[in-house]
Amino acid sequence: MGSSMEAAFTVAQTAVEAAGAGAAIALLDADERVVGWTQAAERLVGYAPADVVGHSAAILLADGEDRAKVSAFLEQGTAPGRWSGFAKVRHRDGHRIDVRLCVQSLSGQDGQAQWVVSASDKATPPSWAAHGAAHPSLPGALHLPSRLPVGVAIRDTELRCTWVNDTQGLKDGIPLTRRLGRRLTEAAPGGEAETLEALMRQVLQSGVPTLNVEYRAFLPPQARKERTLTASLFRLDDAQGRALGVCAVSVDVTESRRARERLAILGEASKRIGTTLDVMQTGQELADLAVPLLADYATVDLAEPVPLGEGPLARLGQGGRPRAFRRAGLASIHQGAPGSPISQGEPVPVPPASPFAGVLRSGKSHFEPVLDTSPGTWAEHHDAARAAIHDGTAHSLMVVPIHARGAVLGVAMFVRTDDRAPFEEDDMLLAEELVSWAALSLDNARQYARERSAALALQRHLLPHHATGGSAADVAWRYLPADSHHGVGGDWFDVIALPGARVALVVGDVVGHGINAAATMGQLRTAVRTLASMDMPPDELLARLDEQVIRLAEADADPGDPAGATMAATCLYAVYDPVTRCCTIARAGHPPPAIIDPHGGVTIPDLPTGAPLGLGLVPFESVTLQLPEHSVLALYTDGLIEDRNHDIDIGMHRLSTALAQPGLALEELSSSVVDTLSASAPDDDVTLLLAQTRALGPNQVASWQLPADPAVVSRARALATGQLAQWGLDYLSPSTELIVSELVTNAIQHSDGTIGLRLIHHEALTCEVHDTSTSYPRLRHPHTMDENGRGLLLVSQLSRRWGTRHTSEGKLIWAEQPLTPSPWLRTPTPLVSVGA
Repeated sequence: MGSSMEAAFTVAQTAVEAAGAGAAIALLDADERVVGWTQAAERLVGYAPADVVGHSAAILLADGEDRAKVSAFLEQGTAPGRWSGFAKVRHRDGHRIDVRLCVQSLSGQDGQAQWVVSASDKATPPSWAAHGAAHPSLPGALHLPSRLPVGVAIRDTELRCTWVNDTQGLKDGIPLTRRLGRRLTEAAPGGEAETLEALMRQVLQSGVPTLNVEYRAFLPPQARKERTLTASLFRLDDAQGRALGVCAVSVDVTESRRARERLAILGEASKRIGTTLDVMQTGQELADLAVPLLADYATVDLAEPVPLGEGPLARLGQGGRPRAFRRAGLASIHQGAPGSPISQGEPVPVPPASPFAGVLRSGKSHFEPVLDTSPGTWAEHHDAARAAIHDGTAHSLMVVPIHARGAVLGVAMFVRTDDRAPFEEDDMLLAEELVSWAALSLDNARQYARERSAALALQRHLLPHHATGGSAADVAWRYLPADSHHGVGGDWFDVIALPGARVALVVGDVVGHGINAAATMGQLRTAVRTLASMDMPPDELLARLDEQVIRLAEADADPGDPAGATMAATCLYAVYDPVTRCCTIARAGHPPPAIIDPHGGVTIPDLPTGAPLGLGLVPFESVTLQLPEHSVLALYTDGLIEDRNHDIDIGMHRLSTALAQPGLALEELSSSVVDTLSASAPDDDVTLLLAQTRALGPNQVASWQLPADPAVVSRARALATGQLAQWGLDYLSPSTELIVSELVTNAIQHSDGTIGLRLIHHEALTCEVHDTSTSYPRLRHPHTMDENGRGLLLVSQLSRRWGTRHTSEGKLIWAEQPLTPSPWLRTPTPLVSVGA
């Protein structure tokens, strides 16, 4: 009667719960005698095989009520059944142990009943116990499932199956008639069976249990679902401790394995999706992850504005037509996705009657586990779907909207083909999780693309488009924005025409990236142009620019922040004079320029570094260099020479080598230098400005030194008109005479030293008068009856522009006339002059 179960109690815990030492298992015959015993059972109750094998299992139960319950179950005889409940077993030393017992009937070839009993710790309920119902004939028994999830098979020392419960066949797919009396490799030939048999032999030889060996069920080829089991193997011993056979306890872990696989896929998504801030790349990453882990074919299509960083596609109302889409991701289990008519980056039409349009209208996923591919259905007219089902093997479909910020960015399609099982609800949930993860990355990338596009557009708008060095230099430039991860920076350059045929060359870099850096760059470039129009020396210009940067930072500071805001930038400002071939340079924390002589030799002049703008620490210094004609001055930002993997000296050497290419035109040299960068996109903006110097010869410049005597004004006019005649500019003589008269007269009135007069014939005609006075003239608008104050007003009327600048000897006043007089420049007669 009862006690079968006691002896071996151990089972149990279904392989899933079997602990490190294995389950305590006993095998009982039809007369409820113990015929098999495990080492784990001996450890649990202290009885050796010789103590229990051949004896009634009832002796192991310490409580009479427990014996009655077990006996009532075993008396059912050969009827298949199972029972589980709590009981007290007697340890060999006399103390009682609370255990959970599980008894199952086994089928054998002789048709007689046999029972397998397992015991486990009462404190740890089996995972299946909470889902069952009580055995109807056993009041107070533990609730059981309608069918225990544990499969049990007993094999003899030749590994032939002698006993098995009905659950085992339902799990591994081997029918009872094919199993009994056969080895596993005979009942189900293949590698899985051979591996399990090898483990069984090890258990027979060593007696050490093998736990939780995962294997696939032996299902027929037409089965579309795989089933995964875990087997725990225990040796059964007779009274003398000799091996009787092997007990295999199997548990179906298909669902738990699928759950682990889904978690693993989501874990992969966190690593593989969103590695960049590129919208198209993120779409491809989603497709690559889905195939083959989830689907056999996957596409990701985004609304066309999304890759451009524009707004997402609003949800369509009833009857609305979807906007154009673009393929962002495509993956297939077949190399190269053969038959797919649409590649990455190409437009994707969306037929109104397709599930894709329905997903866009509703914002909800479309789930079609059994895909209808019969003629006349929507799939026949949809290019993207037809690519997946062109060979008739596609059978399951999911279409998931890509949501972000309450709108739809696009759709993802997942298709299964060949012999894989159709999609299930859990697959749909996984697909939506993956798409949600990708949607976050796509939205971040879209937002970044929009900001980067705006910053890049702003920066390109603020940078010069048609810079020219005039008569002073030929110029060429290159600007490369930073890669998509780091964002557009605040680099800028400028070429500013100065009076006297001179040119100012500027390169600067605002610290930071993004639209704020681009906007700040625009402010500083405007400030530099304004200061340059005042014709300041480079060191003084940088000092004024430094003050402006500090003021801008203070204006942007939060009033509640005691530390205030800071703004940092670097700048290099150079002025080249083609008359003297002198170049005056000052820098504020910026890399030094490179100078290439006409023979290709490259030098890096030693210039005072200066502090970056915005710090207000030290004054700036200028250095004047004389450059041979046709020298090349190379100005650049640190993005051209800095590399996170190399020292800056290596970058400087690389730049010098790239610049040392005599004979190359400026445009070719610019491209060649930029090509020396690494193949990957730069981490910072790269700006390069090349200026090849020109020189104005004696036939373009005429200068005279005059005494500070009023009588010399007429001589000055004669000298000027004579020079204009040599240059063929006689038509400018009337206006030039008046300009010379007014400027020389003004200098005589305010200076007691020598007066210089210089005419420069370049793209315009420049008249310069310099004296030793530091008193600057001021343009006035005299009243009708005023006798003075009309000189500079007359000069401003006759010239295109005029101005003054400081020199080492005093001041210089200049006036510039176009070589082709404009109709708005009126030419008064010489009689209007107030000069002598």
